[in-house]
Amino acid sequence: MATLCKNCGHALIFDPSIQKVRCEQCGSTFLAEEVESESKKYVQDQKALSMQEVYGVNAEGAAKEYLDCYIYTCSECGGEVMINGTEVSTKCVYCGNPTVVFSRISKQECPEFIIPFAITKEQALQAIKTEIGHGLFVPKAVQTFTPESVHGIYIPYWIVDADRYETTIIRKKTSSGKHTHITYHGRSGTMRLKNLPLDACSMLSDESSTRLEPYDFSKMVMFDEDYLLGFYSNTSDVTYGELSLAVEERSKKMFDEEVLKSVKGGTTTIIKEVGSCAIDPDVKYALLPAWFVTFEHEGQHNTILVNGQTGKVVCGLPIRKALFYTLLIITCIVLVTVMVFIGYHFFDAILSSSSRRARRSSSSSNNNSGKIIMGMITGGVMMIIAGVKKIKNVFAKLRLTQSAKTFNFTKKRQE
Repeated sequence: MATLCKNCGHALIFDPSIQKVRCEQCGSTFLAEEVESESKKYVQDQKALSMQEVYGVNAEGAAKEYLDCYIYTCSECGGEVMINGTEVSTKCVYCGNPTVVFSRISKQECPEFIIPFAITKEQALQAIKTEIGHGLFVPKAVQTFTPESVHGIYIPYWIVDADRYETTIIRKKTSSGKHTHITYHGRSGTMRLKNLPLDACSMLSDESSTRLEPYDFSKMVMFDEDYLLGFYSNTSDVTYGELSLAVEERSKKMFDEEVLKSVKGGTTTIIKEVGSCAIDPDVKYALLPAWFVTFEHEGQHNTILVNGQTGKVVCGLPIRKALFYTLLIITCIVLVTVMVFIGYHFFDAILSSSSRRARRSSSSSNNNSGKIIMGMITGGVMMIIAGVKKIKNVFAKLRLTQSAKTFNFTKKRQE
């Protein structure tokens, strides 16, 4: 349960700023490896009781009326600590002391490694303010938001090494004036993946955890439960089959991205591929840190994620839609007007030139000018396409920030 200070007996927490456990009562600090809860040897074999067992409710009744959780007793104040089926560290709702469920981390899937928090709560909030403070379309209320909750959570990951073998056929489409050229390109090779992190908690969106990357695995240390003090954490709840499928999908996406980069110019599409992925049996189980900051705006819950090691901010923010769409329409109108104006004057210049020059030289001039106009139009279209992609990406990030799955993952934690 709680790990207590050797000097004063109060609960210890892990302080990312000094990379040590610290007593907030007397200020003593210790390395995580130097301390161990006196209660651990007595409670590590203790069975967690379900709410049905504690309150005598049958499974059918509990499913309708009660939260699915487990009951532990806080060693500091004696209060009941309720956790869900995958949590291994939390805080006592009564006294606020950090609690580690020793029976779960020692008898079930104990992590081999951990990357300790290096970013403090204050640093995480400052990183968010810096990220969103200068957005033109971000509402003022969002730029100055007050967090509803800030949780430091260790997310379980499986760290794998794998080899991707694949043979791919790519179709490249290029256009020149009215003509379209299609060519086919073959690629075959092996991609070696080292330290590929895969979220091992089904309660959290895979896209959310992926956007938190990269982590610096050179800073990974052997697991010690005292790194969890003051933070929340979960155990893995994915099967090996689910892990294998995730590695297959992730490695295929990475291989395809590299293959498409190898064919320059035109529009490229993978039309056929055959491949497989071999996972190194030495799979590592680790806990990686992240801050979850939630706030409400116009009745909608938003969750911003911050990498607990690097400070990388992952979020999509509500925007002032009226201003955004007004400027978007004005920009499109200006762009189209400029293209039409330039095109008209080029065309007029071509006609004037053709009346004063010989047919042969005029024809050459017309062709060159026509290519310039087509190039300008193509460039304008490409700018519009790029803008549309950017807008889609913005709204995709916003959907992730407002994801009910991410919010529910966070709100289950006790304050």
